[in-house]
Amino acid sequence: MDIRPHVQSIIDGIKAGKILETFDKYYADDVIMSENGMDERVGKAANREYEEAFVNGVEFHGATVGAVVVDGDHSAVEWTFDLTPKGGERVKQMQVALQRWKDGKVVRETFYHG
Repeated sequence: MDIRPHVQSIIDGIKAGKILETFDKYYADDVIMSENGMDERVGKAANREYEEAFVNGVEFHGATVGAVVVDGDHSAVEWTFDLTPKGGERVKQMQVALQRWKDGKVVRETFYHG
């Protein structure tokens, strides 16, 4: 299966500010996610709760994408997010999302950032 259209759909959804809707559609029930490879969150429910906390904790101004790499069942997307944390200063947050796919869904995602 060519995952490129799914990767692009995630990019388009997030850039449109539809972070939770995109998560619901493209992430597997048993997805494992982590920040910098530490403190893995297991399962869609736990990860959606984490995503909800992120969405509710920031004002999202937009996102841009740099490099996108797709190789078999893996993808990597370089992101720059423009956001304001609640009660904080507006920031640009850069990260790379490394994803492993199975049957059209993300089964593992690690976010690498400073």
